Amino acid sequence: MELRHLRYFVALAEELHFTRAARRLGISQPPLSQQIRALEEEFETPLFERTRRRVALTEAGRVLLEEARATLAQAARAETVTRRAGRGEIGELRVGLFASAPILPIFQQTVIGFRQRLPAVHLTLEEAPTLQQIEALRRRQLDAGFLRAPSADGLPADISALELFREELVVVMRQDHRLARLRGRIPLAALAEESLIGFSRTVGTTLHAQMTMLCNRAGFTPRVTQEARENSTLMGLVAAGIGIAVVPVTLTRILVGAVTRRRLDTPDATTATWLAMPREQATTLARAFLDCARPVP
Repeated sequence: MELRHLRYFVALAEELHFTRAARRLGISQPPLSQQIRALEEEFETPLFERTRRRVALTEAGRVLLEEARATLAQAARAETVTRRAGRGEIGELRVGLFASAPILPIFQQTVIGFRQRLPAVHLTLEEAPTLQQIEALRRRQLDAGFLRAPSADGLPADISALELFREELVVVMRQDHRLARLRGRIPLAALAEESLIGFSRTVGTTLHAQMTMLCNRAGFTPRVTQEARENSTLMGLVAAGIGIAVVPVTLTRILVGAVTRRRLDTPDATTATWLAMPREQATTLARAFLDCARPVP
């Protein structure tokens, strides 16, 4: 039994007239009669009572009509859903994000734009540090990810990334700290003897490696005396006077106590937010998500 056989049956069951049903189906009457007889032979029971004056459904025909309508409706739905999925209109998109990404307007705008464009897509957001996201993208456990890194040079060759937003790294400290009294930009070398608070290397951020590289270039090794795993924890430790920290400027939107910020005099003390996805075989939904991103000049 094929779907077309059910379509023929439903047309005849609704018209109860072979000529009208054949016209509705766009075929001649003999093929319709042949298909109905073949269907009855397959079910081994009459589906219609035929006389010279009328055509009527048998009890078996009435039962089949309900089931046939449901089957054809489900088949039509399956076709529609499959076509929409192929066009990237429905389905699930798994997007990774580093912890402070939601603070950024570019993140908010991209998510809002995507949800407006494809409201039927289920957007699954998974918080994870940059290095963990990269591995998840390579294993196809994520379709796209918001990464934080100073450049795309450190990304694997099988990951592509679009730079969305670049920001300064700044020094955060208590307002009564000695460096807070300095005017202008702070030389990186001024941090050589300071107790620094940094993100734990086990967290998987790129900030630790970048800070080490900048300090080494300035001629010293950073003296990290306290580590933190969360943004709010780090800022709270700064507010408590445990030490100072170098962070992306957007993190200073987390207001904790008497904390202030100062700019560094190092031109390359910047980091960026990237939207990344597998270079090969990126999903249709991931590409649609990328289309919704508007990089900040």
